[in-house]
Amino acid sequence: VQLQACGGGLVQAGGSLRLSCAASGRTFSSYAMGWFRQAPGKDREFVSDINWSGGRTVYADSVKARFTISRDNVKKTVYLQMNSLKPEDTAVYYCARRQVSTMSGRLDDYDYWGQGTQVTVSS
Repeated sequence: VQLQACGGGLVQAGGSLRLSCAASGRTFSSYAMGWFRQAPGKDREFVSDINWSGGRTVYADSVKARFTISRDNVKKTVYLQMNSLKPEDTAVYYCARRQVSTMSGRLDDYDYWGQGTQVTVSS
C-alpha cells in the first residue's frame, strides 16, 4: 500500500486548500482513513478520520466546522477540504490508513502513511 498526499501550499489566513491522498492497492475501500499534521517542534496530531464508507467522520476540535474530510472509493482517494485557514494550521499534513476498527485518534492505530504535504498559512 502506498499513499501519496498532495495539494499543500502557501495561502493567506482565511483562505482554503484541498488536500488529496491517493492510495495504491485493491483494499482502499475496506479501510478507514485519517489525516494528521505536524507543526515544527510539535508532535504529530490527529486532524480527522473517515470510515470505510464515508458515512462517519470525526474531527479534532481545532478544525471542526472548518475542515471537511471525504473519500472517493472508486478513485481510491481521500480528501481534506480546509476552509477559513489560520496561521496555526501551518504544518506538514499526512494521510494514513487506520488498521483498527475503533477510532481513537492514536497514531499507533494507523499502519500506512503518506509522505506529507506542507501547508503554510500566512497572517
